[in-house]
Amino acid sequence: MLIQEKAERLFEALKKEKGEGCESEEFVASKGWFMHFKDRANLHNLKVPGEAATDDAKAAGDFPSALAEIIREGGYCDKQVFHVAETGLFWKHMPTHTYIAKKEKAASCHKASKERLSLLLGANAAGDFKLKPLVCLAENPRAIKGIWKGLLPVIWKSNKKALVTLSVFEDWFTNHFVPEVKDYCASRGLPFKVLLVLDSSPCHPANLNDFHPNVKVVYLPPSTTSLLQPMGQGVIASFKAYYLRRTFAMAFRATEKDKELTLNDFWKSYNVLASVKNISDSWDEVKQTNLNAVWKKLCPQFGNDFHGFEDSVEVVIKNVVELSKQLDSEVEVEDVTELLASHGEELSAEDLTQLKQQFVEEEDTPTPEPRRFTSKELAGPLP
Repeated sequence: MLIQEKAERLFEALKKEKGEGCESEEFVASKGWFMHFKDRANLHNLKVPGEAATDDAKAAGDFPSALAEIIREGGYCDKQVFHVAETGLFWKHMPTHTYIAKKEKAASCHKASKERLSLLLGANAAGDFKLKPLVCLAENPRAIKGIWKGLLPVIWKSNKKALVTLSVFEDWFTNHFVPEVKDYCASRGLPFKVLLVLDSSPCHPANLNDFHPNVKVVYLPPSTTSLLQPMGQGVIASFKAYYLRRTFAMAFRATEKDKELTLNDFWKSYNVLASVKNISDSWDEVKQTNLNAVWKKLCPQFGNDFHGFEDSVEVVIKNVVELSKQLDSEVEVEDVTELLASHGEELSAEDLTQLKQQFVEEEDTPTPEPRRFTSKELAGPLP
């Protein structure tokens, strides 16, 4: 019912935006429409809101012992057990009271930037091997045109929804996860047999166990993700805090180097290529000890004694506030906390419309023709 209601609100918002000529357009988010939508989006394991939370707690309490038995039978060590999780990131969204956000709010017909991308982050239980981050955004942002995607410090995937979809995940699993982990196992003198723990997200194929004989996939019980998922025990939250700190630090360095450059000027020049660099560097900041410790709930036999993140979210927030003061901004702790929490908020109809326009603008930008070489140029030395 929530999805049906959301679809109808979005339809009305789009109808209002289009204006004249759309009065006769009709749309009914019926039960039949929802069933077709569910099939197309590969939604599964839906849980009716309001079901007893005790069932979730019981499942979360029982699952670690079941997983421990799977690990024991398979002979997996902590280096061979992996987990990945998806998350959203508003890569160009600033705290409410920054100079940038104030200007955006004051500008007519313009909402505060909510340019969104999706991330897939993961590592093994030992914490000594981080998977290369997967970033999902539009096909050809202007900032990366002419750049070979293989040179980026992340895995670049694309679709109009800026989401890790079923097809994106399958491609990532086959062409990135399997080769990366195979090489890692070889470098550690381990046999290539791994266990991948996933939640029940719609983008995770239900038959993933059939994809590769050396990769066993185990799914967390429905509605236990927040209780058990390792990446959700502080890793993703810390990563996003590190990302915000790096963005502010980048702005500070830029304005210090060029005294004529304002924060507003910097933010106009901050593009998705710079964001990708910050994403990679922020992921590098997550410590091995923390990546290992967050498995304590799911795999107590692997997790070390967890005394908290070395660089906690609270510490990073204070760093951001200090940096903002050097940028003559008015950011307070509450503003930064609110921003970090906003990454998980439901998008409004206006937000979704804005994202749709973002993709249209990207598609309207012509893609430059790839450079062609003559046989004479190919025969000569590379530049």
